Amino acid sequence: MPIYEYECRECQNRFELLVLGSTTPKCPECEAADLERLMSLSAVSSDGTRKRNLEDGRKKAQKTQDEKAHAEHEAIHHHHH
Repeated sequence: MPIYEYECRECQNRFELLVLGSTTPKCPECEAADLERLMSLSAVSSDGTRKRNLEDGRKKAQKTQDEKAHAEHEAIHHHHH
């Protein structure tokens, strides 16, 4: 049973769906059946998806780094008082 990625042409919601047989999938957000089946991101990596994934990774790393720096700052200043 294949899992496909879809984008709803009505509300632009992107979602993955396990497709059983000849079932016509519907958007889980607006229930429209006007869907575009996308290439699976696990099988295909375009420049756009690579850039988006890199950007997401950078944001997560920056947040972790900021939290660590804040914790160290608190520890240093709390220790001196």
